[in-house]
Amino acid sequence: MGTVESWRGRFFEDFQIGDIYHHALGRTISETDNTWFTLLTQNTAALHFDRHYAAQTEFGRPLVNSTFTLALVTGQSVSDVSQNVMANLGWDAVRLPHPLFEGDTVYSKSEVIALRDSKSRPQVGVVTVRTTGFNQDGVTIIEFTRTLLVYRRGFAPTIPHPGA
Repeated sequence: MGTVESWRGRFFEDFQIGDIYHHALGRTISETDNTWFTLLTQNTAALHFDRHYAAQTEFGRPLVNSTFTLALVTGQSVSDVSQNVMANLGWDAVRLPHPLFEGDTVYSKSEVIALRDSKSRPQVGVVTVRTTGFNQDGVTIIEFTRTLLVYRRGFAPTIPHPGA
């Protein structure tokens, strides 16, 4: 038996326009997640951490901080889309069509919508994906387009494996 290399993620050459990746991990949102993220980012909107205040809104309960939603769904896509990222270039057209609440579970998928060579860095290519996050009922909670630089095979930094 030999050592088998674990999943290293996709390199630029592995992407094809139209590919859809259903990201493997779902994540249930807790009150602690929402409160910590809201406090860490100094977001003072009572809608995220004051149950009494939130009960008076049309939602009747706290909403999950929308930038947490963006960060989580981006994170869910890493193993499929950006494990070999050199840099993120931007998030565009971020839309939040339905609120996310504590206790909801988030799932996501990404579709490759554009690919091109980098004009200034031959060791990477430019990948653009449209990512959608949805709750346990299949309702879309976030949509965005992300553009990133992804290493070509053979150009990514090596990952040390001490003791291997």
